[in-house]
Amino acid sequence: MADVLYTAPASEPLTLDEAKKQLNQDHDYDDEYIASLIIAARRYCEQYQNRAYITQTRDIWLDGWPVEDYIETLPPLATVTHIKYYDTANVEYTVSSADYFVDTKSFVGRIGLAYNKSWPTLTLRPFNGINVRYTCGSTTVDEGVKLAMKLLIGHWYKNREAVGVVEGENEHAVKALLGLNRRRLV
Repeated sequence: MADVLYTAPASEPLTLDEAKKQLNQDHDYDDEYIASLIIAARRYCEQYQNRAYITQTRDIWLDGWPVEDYIETLPPLATVTHIKYYDTANVEYTVSSADYFVDTKSFVGRIGLAYNKSWPTLTLRPFNGINVRYTCGSTTVDEGVKLAMKLLIGHWYKNREAVGVVEGENEHAVKALLGLNRRRLV
């Protein structure tokens, strides 16, 4: 399974001014670098929590239909654009939205079969035979996540050379903040 970004978020959880305030910077010659740190911090936090913060569109590519009656997505799930699948001749088909239910309320986003429905039985191409395009994320981000991002930005701003992973008290603080709402993968 591959879950890849299709359309990036249009904004970030932190503004440039918020990041600069955290860094006690009032000049503008590092603005481009600080903006890149904001993006990197968001991505780090999203990957650690296995969540999407800001509204974005993603594609899940599967080689086969799930054994369970549902497909999990990054939370929070907002909408499903389509579920397409491809046969061995690479002909594209679309699963009717009446055949599945979209769970936007659970901690993990799920797309499940509707009552008395089943996944198509057509033989799929060997790789990436199923594409699920969905929108996830939100317009609001938890204050703990924003604080974790600020701590990362501060650490990376002061340590511009490769220093390995985030270490010590900073790492503990970041992971403590992000651990509160982390989606653990099995």
